[in-house]
Amino acid sequence: MSAKILQINYKLNGPRAEYEKENLPYAQPIADIPGLRWKVWIINEAQSEAGGIYLFDDDAAVQAFVDGPIIAEMKGDPTLSIKAFDVIGELTSITRGPVK
Repeated sequence: MSAKILQINYKLNGPRAEYEKENLPYAQPIADIPGLRWKVWIINEAQSEAGGIYLFDDDAAVQAFVDGPIIAEMKGDPTLSIKAFDVIGELTSITRGPVK
């Protein structure tokens, strides 16, 4: 099985400091998700967007997370975008992507 990238984006409602404070309680539960290797938290204040890039072990881990309680809390947001991608291992290793 190959690693999977999950990209989640949504509109930011408020200042960055508030966003970070509101999401701090979610960081450790997300870190504890089975099959999650890492998450990078992303924000674009100029475009009022936030989200994350996640690396999971496989499709099953991605699906379990997407079907889980953290995403269930977010599903009422009409700006929510969730996309899963396969990792292209050979090309990623050349460009030093941390997906081993």
